[in-house]
Amino acid sequence: MSDQPTDPRRRHSAPVVDGINKSASRAMLRAVGFQDEDFTKPQVGIASTWSQVTPCNAHIDKLADAARTGADSAGGKGVIFNTITISDGIANGTEGMKYSLVSREVIADSIETVAGCEGFDGLVAIGGCDKNMPGCLIGMARLNRPSVFVYGGTILPGKCHTDIVSVFEAVGAYTQGEIDLPRLEDIEKTAIPGPGSCGGMYTANTMASAIEALGMSLPGSSAQNAVSEEKRADSEAAGQAVLDLLEKNITPRDIMTREAFENAITVTIALGGSTNAVLHLLAMANVVDVPLTLDDFTEIGRRVPVLADLRPSGHYMMSELVEIGGILPLMKNLLDAGLLHSDCLTVTGRTLAENLADVAPYPDDQQIIAPLDQPRKADSHLRVLKGNLAPEGAVAKITGKEGTRFSGTARVFGSEEEAQARILDGTVTAGDVVVIRYEGPRGGPGMREMLSPTSAIMGRGLGKEVALITDGRFSGGSHGFVVGHITPEAFDGGPIALVEDGDTITIDAVADTIEVHVEPDELERRRANWQRPAPNYPRGVLAKYAKTVSSASTGAVTDLPD
Repeated sequence: MSDQPTDPRRRHSAPVVDGINKSASRAMLRAVGFQDEDFTKPQVGIASTWSQVTPCNAHIDKLADAARTGADSAGGKGVIFNTITISDGIANGTEGMKYSLVSREVIADSIETVAGCEGFDGLVAIGGCDKNMPGCLIGMARLNRPSVFVYGGTILPGKCHTDIVSVFEAVGAYTQGEIDLPRLEDIEKTAIPGPGSCGGMYTANTMASAIEALGMSLPGSSAQNAVSEEKRADSEAAGQAVLDLLEKNITPRDIMTREAFENAITVTIALGGSTNAVLHLLAMANVVDVPLTLDDFTEIGRRVPVLADLRPSGHYMMSELVEIGGILPLMKNLLDAGLLHSDCLTVTGRTLAENLADVAPYPDDQQIIAPLDQPRKADSHLRVLKGNLAPEGAVAKITGKEGTRFSGTARVFGSEEEAQARILDGTVTAGDVVVIRYEGPRGGPGMREMLSPTSAIMGRGLGKEVALITDGRFSGGSHGFVVGHITPEAFDGGPIALVEDGDTITIDAVADTIEVHVEPDELERRRANWQRPAPNYPRGVLAKYAKTVSSASTGAVTDLPD
């Protein structure tokens, strides 16, 4: 074998397998199925998040096989490897949820580690549950090798149009006496009918849509049912596409530009997407050195309307959007209106405008996506709030259905569990602002989602009468008058650490402010008496995360340069 690589597509694999002195490397690879001819092909790593941990990922092994088939058929050599997943739907409301956002970093680190070590020339990454997607993108972007992301696809609706959020809210309804135990058990047993990610415009479907708009997925990848021929074909096509990207030497940094991130934000807003998109897009932009801040979400949000009537605030599920054409017709409408950048490069090797040129419009009788001149909301539902309670910013999802202003009395809790118990037992009442603190990236650690308490509030019928604020974050399934990502977080001595029971708090989603009505001198007195609590975890992955993680306002990343 030659000591010199002859194929420019093999920049990374050639040093691993070429030449007499790499006989040992080849011997190892022969044992996992490599033949003589495979050593001259570009190697494509297929990062699979398959697991029996969660329905979001239970089918991804089959999609990974399809991606490998695609890479092989296009002249490459596909190699499948696994990374982890966790389940927010299972862990929500427990101590285990602290590992959720941490898993994004573990996924990114593991993809970078395996691909960097093994010398893969290109990558396909397939994700299902929420953190899989930004984790995959961060890993691929760090390596900056030709890469395509594949979304595992959405779940189908459960019985009576139910989904996982229906179960969380049914718990609150049961404690309120609005449904009986047999009804609660029926919802539990029928809401999750099989594989796929949670069915509304929750975080998984939001991030899949944002990544497609970013240009890092093939057109249509974000809006396909998990178990479908379309999703299998999308996976196979992704494997083939990597070989084309290798030929053209198109890498994530060529695609993930400032304009592409603006497109992703625009589509997220139009779909009424999750607040987690703010956190994840900031993190993804940070990796590729694209300057993106919370203020950019405000600025873009002034000109982009909410068009989709999708859960949790709306009626329809992602599978129903799939039936009418997915997000491509929406993107075509936004492009034609001048709200998307047309010349952004994508993983097809073509521009966004070229990908959308022949996209057919939605059916005339569909009710899911409103026309631009009749929006569900004229500007963004993602509100970046600032004020004396969040001087570095906070993120709210305000659709208008819950109102645009709330002023109430603080009821302060030092953990999610404490708040959840007091919501369910009736301690929390109309007019309260529930304050859940020490749940930030460092304080939790891990910045847990507050789906259980927000669902309990909705289930008890208090969605318009109780607000909830936190230095933690929210599930894409959360709705109501809720504000998260409050920075600085309580563990860092942010003002949320100084709030006391009985303080008046005002949230204004028109002025984009969040204020605690306490005199500055009194806040300073409280600050002088405040002491940082001891870390919850002195050793292990949560301790490492707490020591390295940045503020939520910068995406809660763990590898900020000095």
